Amino acid sequence: MTEHIRLDLPVLLPEIPDEADRCVERLLAELRERDGVSEAHVVGATISEPTKLCIHYDRDKVSLARIRKAARAAGATLTARFGHLVWQVDGIEQQRRARTVTEVLSRLEGVFEAQATASGALRVEFDRSIIDEPRIEAALGPLGVRRRDSKDAESESAPSAPALPGHPARDEHQGHDHGEEGSHAHGGIFGANTELFFALLSGGCLALGFALSWIEAAPPLVSTGLYLAAYFFGGFFTLREAIDSLKLRRFEIDTLMLVAAAGAAALGEFAEGALLLFLFSLGHALEHYAMGRAKRAIEALAELAPQTAVVRRGDKSEEVPVEALSVGDIVIVKPNERLPADGFVIEGTSSVNQAPVTGESVPVDKQPVSDAAAAASAPDSVAAASRAFAGTINGSGALAVQVTRVAADSTLAKVVKLVSEAETQKSPTQRFTDRFERIFVPSVLALVVVLLFAGVVIDEPFRDTFYRAMAVLVAASPCALAIATPSAVLSGVARAARGGVLVKGGGPLENLGALTAIAFDKTGTLTEGRPRVTDVVPASGATDEELLRTAVAVEALSDHPLAGAIVRDGTERLQAPPPPASDLRAITGRGVEAVVEGEVVHIGRDELFSEAGGTPLPQEMQSSADTLRGQGRTIMIVRRGTRYLGVIGLMDTPRSAARAATARLRELGITRMIMLSGDATPVARAVAASVCIEEAWGDLMPEDKVDAIKKLLEAEGKVAMVGDGVNDAPAIATATVGIAMGAAGSDVALETADVALMADDLAKLPFAVGLSRQTRRIIRQNVFVSMGVVAVLLPATILGLGIGPAVVAHEGSTLLVVFNALRLLAFREVPFAQDSAAESSAA
Repeated sequence: MTEHIRLDLPVLLPEIPDEADRCVERLLAELRERDGVSEAHVVGATISEPTKLCIHYDRDKVSLARIRKAARAAGATLTARFGHLVWQVDGIEQQRRARTVTEVLSRLEGVFEAQATASGALRVEFDRSIIDEPRIEAALGPLGVRRRDSKDAESESAPSAPALPGHPARDEHQGHDHGEEGSHAHGGIFGANTELFFALLSGGCLALGFALSWIEAAPPLVSTGLYLAAYFFGGFFTLREAIDSLKLRRFEIDTLMLVAAAGAAALGEFAEGALLLFLFSLGHALEHYAMGRAKRAIEALAELAPQTAVVRRGDKSEEVPVEALSVGDIVIVKPNERLPADGFVIEGTSSVNQAPVTGESVPVDKQPVSDAAAAASAPDSVAAASRAFAGTINGSGALAVQVTRVAADSTLAKVVKLVSEAETQKSPTQRFTDRFERIFVPSVLALVVVLLFAGVVIDEPFRDTFYRAMAVLVAASPCALAIATPSAVLSGVARAARGGVLVKGGGPLENLGALTAIAFDKTGTLTEGRPRVTDVVPASGATDEELLRTAVAVEALSDHPLAGAIVRDGTERLQAPPPPASDLRAITGRGVEAVVEGEVVHIGRDELFSEAGGTPLPQEMQSSADTLRGQGRTIMIVRRGTRYLGVIGLMDTPRSAARAATARLRELGITRMIMLSGDATPVARAVAASVCIEEAWGDLMPEDKVDAIKKLLEAEGKVAMVGDGVNDAPAIATATVGIAMGAAGSDVALETADVALMADDLAKLPFAVGLSRQTRRIIRQNVFVSMGVVAVLLPATILGLGIGPAVVAHEGSTLLVVFNALRLLAFREVPFAQDSAAESSAA
C-alpha cells in the first residue's frame, strides 16, 4: 500500500537558496532510485509550514523509519558536498568584465555553475570535495575582483597591483560607500574615475597632436609622440581586458579594438588609431558611470538601515551597533529616526513612512500590540498596524519596538540579498544575445581574414585592404548588444525595488511584460482577507446562542481566517463563554472536526457532511445554505452529534483598490483576468463581479488551482498568478510568473514568488506590470538599435567607410542603449487616486 510523508526541505538542505536549486533535483533523483519509493517531489510552503519534500513509498517494501533515515542521509551528504555562495564583489563594473569572471570561475574544476554581473553580484555552485570558498576567492584575485564583505580579501592586493593602477590595496569597507566613489577594477590614482581621466588624457593628447600636425614649425615626431601617448592612455584598460580574454582563448570586443588600433598604427594612421582607442575608452568610462547609477540605486537599499540602535535594558538605555541586537531586545525609536530592526510596537503611537521597504506612498499609523507575549510567540501573525520594519522612517511620535529579527534576517536585508541574486538570473533576451554573440564574433573574424585577401579579386594596395579589414573589425564589434539587455534588467530591478516590488531577475521581468492573462486568488488578494459574520441562521429546535457557542468553541482551536472571524464576531454576540473543545482535525478544503462536551462537532461546507457520514444534511439546511450563497456569502454549516444547529454566513470585503487596479491592468493590455477561489462558485462570482472581473472559478481545492493554471497556460501561453505567496504556493509556482502580495515580513512569500509586492496593496500590481512592459520595450529597442547599427556599419565599412566614423557610430550606439536603459530609473506609476476617481466617476 502506498503511503506518503512530508519532510522539511530547509532542514534536509539548510543551505539551498530556493527550491529550484540543483541540489533539490539531486535529492529527488537519489530518493526516486531507492527501492520502494514511487515518487518524490517538492510541496510549496504554507502559512504555518516551510517548503516540504513529499515522498511516496510502499510501506510493504520499506518502513517509515528507513524513509526518514534515507532522506536525512541524502540531505546531509548533499549539504556536505555541494556549496552555494552569493557574494557581492568589487572589481566588476562592466558586462564584458562580468563575462570574463563568469568564464574563469566556470572553468575551475569543481564549479558547476557561475554567474557574475556588472553590478558586482556573484553566484557560484560548487563541489566541496574538489574546491572550496578560499580557492574560489583566490581565483578572483588575479582578475582584480575582491569580496566586499571579506576582511582577508580586503587586506590582499591582486598580484598585478604593483604594475596596474587599477589594483591598489584597499582599506576595510566598514561604512564605505560603494557608489561612484567606491573602488572597482578600474580604480587607481583617481579612484573610481581613473578610466575616465585616462580617456580624457588620451583625448587631450590626440587633440594636441592633431593641432600640432597643422603647424609647419612643429616636428612630425612631436605629433607622433602625442598620438602614442593617446594610445597608452586610451588602450591601458582595454589591453587588460584583451589579455584576460586571450588567456581564455576568446576573442572579445576589446581584442578586436586593439587589433584594429594596431593595424592603423602599422599603416601609419596613428591619428585614426588614437581616435579609436580614445572613443572606445571614453565609451567604457561613460558606460561604467551609467551602470554605476543603476547599481547605486540597488546599493542604496542596503544603506537605509541605521548603523546603531538605542536599546532599553532595565531602567537604562544604551546605544549599540545594530549587529549586536538580539531577538527580544526593546529598541527606542525617536521621532524622525529610521527604525533599526524588524519587530512590533509595544509602546507609543506614530505614523511610519514604510516607502523604503514596501513602496507605500502614505505613512502607516502604528499602535502597540495588545499582548506582547502572544506577539513574540507568533510574530508573523502580528497585525500590520503594529509591525515595524528596519529602514522605515518614524514620524512625530516616539516608539518602543520589540525586536523579532536580527539585522542579517530583517526584511530589508532579505530584499537586498534577493535583489542581488536576481541580477545573476539571465532573461530570455540576454540568453539569446549571448548565443548570438558566440556565433557572430568568430564569423566576423572569419570575414576579416577573407577581406585581407580582397586584393586577389580587386586591384588595390594591401594597405587599403588592411585598412578596410580593420574598419570592419570596429564596425562589427557587438559592444552595444552585449550591454543592451543587462543594463535594462539592472535598471528595471532597481526601480522595482525602490517602488516596493521585488523582481527576481530578468526572466520574470520580461515575462510579466509579455503576458496578457492574470489569475487572482480571492481571499487576501482581491478581498481584505478579514471576513465578518453577516448571518446566523439556526435550525429548527436550535438557538442562535447554541449555534454560536458550539462554533466559537471549535473555531477557537483553528488559525484559519474564517475561524478567526467566527470567534471574533461570535464572541461579541454570546451571552456566556463557550465550552471547551478538543481534538481539532482539519479536513482540507471542506471544514473541521472537533469534540465539544463529549460530542463530535463538524463545521464546514455541504460536501463535508456527505464525506463525514452520519446524519445527512436536511433540506432545510440546504435551502438556507443555498440562499446565503446566492447572496455572495461563504457558509459554515454546524452539526453537533446527530443534530444540525444551523448555518453561519460570512462575507469578505473586496479591497478598495481592486476595481481601480483591474481597470488599470486592462489599460496596460491585460485582456483576461480570472479569479480562483475555494469558495462556492456563486460566492466567487459575486466577489468577482464587485471588482469588475468577468471570470470566476469556484469550488477549487489547492490542487485544482494548479490544474486551473495549467489550463490557462494552454489557452494563453503565459499567465501570472497573484496570491499571498503562502496558501497558493503550488499555483504560484506553476504560473509563468508567480506574484505574492504583502511579502514584507513573510519569508515564505519572499522565497516562493517570482515577483513580490512588499506592501499588502493591490495598487502595486499595475505598477509592476507597467514597469515590466516598459522594460521589455526598452530591451527590444536596445537590441534593435545595437543590431541595426552593426547591420548598417558592416556593409558601409566594406564599401569604404573609415575607422573614425565607424568607431563614432559604434561607441555612440553603446552609450545610447545604456542611457536608454537608465530611463527606467525614472519610471513613474500612474497615481492610483486618479484611477480611483476615474472609476468612481465612471460608476
